[in-house]
Amino acid sequence: MVFDLRKLQNGSDIRGIAVEGVPGEDVNLTKNAAGAIGTAFMVWLAQKLDKPIFTLKICVGRDPRISGEEMKEGIMMGVQMTGSKSYDAGIASTPAMFMSQVLPFYEFDGAVMITASHLPYNRNGFKFFTKEGCLDKEDIAKILNMAYKYAFIGEWYECEPVNLMEMYATYLRSLISNGLEGYTDKLKGMHIVVDAGNGSGGFFATEVLEKLGADISGSQFLEPDGMFPNHQPNPENKEAMASISKAVVDNGADLGIIFDTDVDRSAAVGPDGKAIARNEIVALAAALGADDYPGGTVVTDSITSNELHDFLENKLGLKHLRFKRGYKNVINKAKELNEAGEQAFLAIETSGHCAYSDNFFMDDGAFLAVQIVVAAAKLKAEGKTINALLEGLESPLEAKEIRLNLTAEDFVALGTTILDDMPTWVEETEGLELELPNYEGVRVNYNIDGAKGWFLLRKSLHDPVMPLNLESDTEGGVDKAWTLIKGFLSKYDGIEIPE
Repeated sequence: MVFDLRKLQNGSDIRGIAVEGVPGEDVNLTKNAAGAIGTAFMVWLAQKLDKPIFTLKICVGRDPRISGEEMKEGIMMGVQMTGSKSYDAGIASTPAMFMSQVLPFYEFDGAVMITASHLPYNRNGFKFFTKEGCLDKEDIAKILNMAYKYAFIGEWYECEPVNLMEMYATYLRSLISNGLEGYTDKLKGMHIVVDAGNGSGGFFATEVLEKLGADISGSQFLEPDGMFPNHQPNPENKEAMASISKAVVDNGADLGIIFDTDVDRSAAVGPDGKAIARNEIVALAAALGADDYPGGTVVTDSITSNELHDFLENKLGLKHLRFKRGYKNVINKAKELNEAGEQAFLAIETSGHCAYSDNFFMDDGAFLAVQIVVAAAKLKAEGKTINALLEGLESPLEAKEIRLNLTAEDFVALGTTILDDMPTWVEETEGLELELPNYEGVRVNYNIDGAKGWFLLRKSLHDPVMPLNLESDTEGGVDKAWTLIKGFLSKYDGIEIPE
């Protein structure tokens, strides 16, 4: 039976298993599948741009994972089948692939980034770009609907290499130089440790920071390695954050920067070794833009803390809109608000996806890192550290995520029923209050025996799982809230409730 390529869709990305090696995970993303997808993308792009398909120029880049070269060959064979022309950017970053369409000289018609972000070495996938940004999930569905019908027979391709990352690094250096106009030494005297997690981000240390005079000694895992042998390249991963924090302290650095595999996400570490990630990276990104956009709007995902909300609105004087999980969801919402006349300058997830309005609303970990580096250099000249921008931000005392497995055959219907019933239960339960407005799942503020906090129950985008996030400002508050929630969930069959 031929595998249905439509099953490879993961929101606005395509992801699958590209190599063997993990028990129980069979390959479903092959070179031929990549070829069919490449052909379908070019057909879709020609229709969107209303241009003859044989005139189109496409740029292809990849992260270092071990299946990247094979996936690149498949994509380029698919492009060749249409008469379009491929350009090979080699190991690249996701933001650079978007910039390949807007940087002077290149200005490609479209771009493909071959990556599976922070996922294990056996996975791979594709992100597609036009000058408008990353494609939406509706566009990906159209491409896969075409691709799964193709019997791909491509066997060869032609391409030209391009030094895209060199030009992209030059662009980032110019941003730092402009940001430090009047500072004659630029980054001289700044000690910055970079952790690339053996992904695509090592260039930021060697080609951006070091060339502007920064001391990058102590930087780690800069060499691309598709097996990711040191730690998961993921700013949300506790082991990864502990590693970069230790490197900053051990080397007496002023700042630490960590990237995910394809550099569309980043986080930071202050000189004290404290991680600036999740709620803290949202707060920092907002603080960096607050002066330029007074009273502007920050759109975040749904699981940001009450303490962050207070910091954004009362400390920085901004508006905060909690929306839905998914980086395209927050980006598209910010774009929608801007089009309606609201100054939404930042769309950011706690995962580290961060998109500024003045950077094409592209989620770009390197662009965020540039803003952090510029601010840190200016603050050092005043005898301060990057932590100064987070003064006044409180953190919850407790935070926990519980993933509730749904075993019912129709798990979608069960999840919907639970969420539909939950508001009534909240209204009938002392100490609980619905958070409104709310755009994903059911978010509840609680005050139980003096313990205050919130929880959010939602459906997973793709899996038979309901994630439950809980936070408390009081020790033991999460357990008190969880006890109440377990009582509510116990009446439903088809859901596993952990102790």
